[in-house]
Amino acid sequence: MSMLISEYIKFIALYFKSKDAMVFNGLIGLGTVVSQTAYNILAFDCPCLTKKNYLYGLAAIGVPALGFFVIGVMLNQNTWDIVSECRTRKCRKLSLTAAFALLGSIVGRAVVAPITWTVISLLRGEAYVCAFSEFMKLSSLDIFSSTTPGPEIMARFPCKDVPAPFMNYSGEVERQLKYESQLLGWLLVGIISLSIFLLLCLKNCFSPLGYHQEAYWSQYCSSEQALFQRTAEVHAKYCAAENVKSFFGFVALENQEKKLLADCKGIKNVIPRLEWNRITGVYMYREIDDTPLYSRLNKWATYTNEHDC
Repeated sequence: MSMLISEYIKFIALYFKSKDAMVFNGLIGLGTVVSQTAYNILAFDCPCLTKKNYLYGLAAIGVPALGFFVIGVMLNQNTWDIVSECRTRKCRKLSLTAAFALLGSIVGRAVVAPITWTVISLLRGEAYVCAFSEFMKLSSLDIFSSTTPGPEIMARFPCKDVPAPFMNYSGEVERQLKYESQLLGWLLVGIISLSIFLLLCLKNCFSPLGYHQEAYWSQYCSSEQALFQRTAEVHAKYCAAENVKSFFGFVALENQEKKLLADCKGIKNVIPRLEWNRITGVYMYREIDDTPLYSRLNKWATYTNEHDC
C-alpha cells in the first residue's frame, strides 16, 4: 500500500512538473477569482453619487487589473533579461524575433491575472452597475414611467436608495445593466480565446522548428534552467565558504555540504563578465541559429522526415 501511495505521489509530481506553465497559470487565475470575490463581498461599496459612481466602478475593474499586470511583468525573469541586454549592449544585438518571443512570453504570463479579474468583474456585474447606473434611461426599458428621473436619482439605484415612485424599477434597471456587463464579459472571453488560438497558429507557422523539435527544445531549456539553478546555488555556497574560511580560518559546514563541496573539482572561482553576458535570455534567443544544439535539431528533423518517425 505504501509503495502504491509513493508511486502515485511521484506520478502527481511528474504531472505538475510537465505542465508547470499551465498549472501556474491556473493557480494564478484561481487566486485572482478568490481575491475578486473577497473584494466584492468585503470591500466593494458603491458611493451612489453622480460623477463618482463612474470613476469608482471603472477603478474597481481597471486599477486592480493594471496592478496585477505590472506585478506580473516585474516577476518575470525575461523582463530583466531584456533590461540587462539593453543596458549592456544598448539592444543593438536584439533581433526582432528575439524581441517578439520575449515580449510574448512576458505579456502572456502577465495578462492571466488582469484578464481573469476583468472577466469576473464583468460577469458579476456589481462594478458595471455602479459605474453606468447614472447614465441609464428608464425610457430605454420596456417599462412605463410617468416621470423621468435625473442622474442624481439613477445614481442611487445600486444602493436601493431611491424615491418610492421609482422603487419598482430597481430590479429592472439592475437586470439590464448586468445583462450588458455579462455580455461584455463573454465577448471578452471569446475575443481572447480566438486571439490565443490565432497567435499559436502564427507561432507554429513561422517557427523554424518542427513539432518534435519544439518539444525537445522546450525540454532542453527547462532542464538547463533547473541544472543552472542548482549548480549556481552550489557555486555560490562554495565561494561563500572560501571567503568565510579566509576570514575566520575555518568554516562550519554540515556533513552533506562538506561532501557536496568536496566533489566540486575544477570549479571556477571567478566567472568572466563575457561568460555572464552569454547566459542572458536574449543572447540565447539571438544565438540559437549558431548553437550546436540547433544543428543537431535540424539533423534530427531531417532524419525523422526521411524515416517517417
